[in-house]
Amino acid sequence: MGALWEFVVERRQQLLTDSYLHVSAVIQSVLIATIAAVAIGILVYRSPIGSSVATALASTILTVPSFALLGLLIPILGLGVAPTITALILYALLPIIRNTIIGLDSVNPAITDAARGVGMNRLRVLSRIELPLAWPSILTGMRVSTQMLMGILAIAAYAKGPGLGNLIFSGLSRVGSPTAVPQALTGTVLIVILALILDAIYVVIGRLTTSKGLQ
Repeated sequence: MGALWEFVVERRQQLLTDSYLHVSAVIQSVLIATIAAVAIGILVYRSPIGSSVATALASTILTVPSFALLGLLIPILGLGVAPTITALILYALLPIIRNTIIGLDSVNPAITDAARGVGMNRLRVLSRIELPLAWPSILTGMRVSTQMLMGILAIAAYAKGPGLGNLIFSGLSRVGSPTAVPQALTGTVLIVILALILDAIYVVIGRLTTSKGLQ
């Protein structure tokens, strides 16, 4: 524990920078994935076949090992941020697409019929009725994707991606040296702590943005 604490104190600036880059990459990826996934969900949720195809394609991406996907992206996008963010976006799609479809599909048809009855067009029904009612489900998908990406991003150090994975890889590559275990352990613990903090933030966002009748 003494060596671990000494390492944290000596590298605190680097740890803060890597932690910021880690969280930033995950949040950006989830936001981009959410825009794409919600758009896909809106397009397909009324079609059982379309919903199945969209979910199946996103599921297929999720089954590709992280190292393999990064290995496929590196020749195209090079090393660094580009392949890392692209991989994270692709992995984040499935939970959000699935939850968007579930959320929109679970809206009571009587509510949308009543909205049309008072003169709302399709776009207004979607934006004023369906999406707000589906929001808790969409947010849950974002929450799942965020937790998943926090761990996956650590592997992106293989592609010279940003974040705490570089600390873990550096420690593992120095097995036997005095700093090896503190490096790997510090990176791992920080990822867990940051993931828990982000999850708590999602809970707060959910409470602030969800109608009390839906909580």
